[in-house]
Amino acid sequence: MTISAALVKQLRDRTGAGMMECKKALVETDGDLEAAVELMRKTGLAKADKKAGRVAAEGLIKISVSDEGRSAAIVEVNCETDFVAGGADFNEFAQSVADLALACSPGGLDDLLALDLGGQTVEETRRALIARIGENMNVRRFERVESDDRIGAYVHGQRIGVLVCMNGGDEELARDVAMHVAASRPMCVSDKDVPAETLGKEREILIEQARNEGKPEAIVEKMVEGRLRKYLAEVTLVGQPFVKDPDVTVGKLLAAKSASVTAFVRYEVGEGIEKKTENFAEEVMAQVQGG
Repeated sequence: MTISAALVKQLRDRTGAGMMECKKALVETDGDLEAAVELMRKTGLAKADKKAGRVAAEGLIKISVSDEGRSAAIVEVNCETDFVAGGADFNEFAQSVADLALACSPGGLDDLLALDLGGQTVEETRRALIARIGENMNVRRFERVESDDRIGAYVHGQRIGVLVCMNGGDEELARDVAMHVAASRPMCVSDKDVPAETLGKEREILIEQARNEGKPEAIVEKMVEGRLRKYLAEVTLVGQPFVKDPDVTVGKLLAAKSASVTAFVRYEVGEGIEKKTENFAEEVMAQVQGG
């Protein structure tokens, strides 16, 4: 029978489970929503779903690079604690996901989660790992990149990972630039890559700052242009001072080596995830007062 997207969404809202798992359960129960919920409980998925709302802001960044060094994948896999992040099972799972992302070129996260990983899908393996270890875990994001020449890869403490697509240069330069990206967090490669909206907002801020300093309108524009150039140097890869030699910009370093960077990806564990601050004393007091 045909399972509608609306029915899948209903089951997902009820259980917090992934789209693929919801559809599978509905197929097995001939579209019976209540039976699908019960099935998911019986098969152990409920244990994973109960943990789905818990914040998973720790984890690992894993990278997989092809043998010829021209394609690579980077993934972020999250868990709740750094203790679990340091465990062998979680490490192995995260690296396997990165290897799959490289080998299979999935079109999106749902496609990646549906890939086979040793007889189970990535999603099924994730849920089984949650049930066994007892923490919420998520495959949060991934990106696969290709380069005509070479890719520089760098992972810092398994919490920050970078891929750099480079033309020209050599492996050492590619890795050095990837290390620089990890340390200096550039927004993009060069001025032309800065989003127009971002540039417009920065210009507005700089204009207001100059006016608040009491500068005459006649020189505000010149001041703003100068400060805007400084801003662009700070946020673009080629404009930043190279971390290993601050006397030279990354742009000049690349030019000296007849190299150029076409793109880069930088992932940091937990960036953008709102972490819940736990207060143990308050938690205990709430429990005492509640019961």
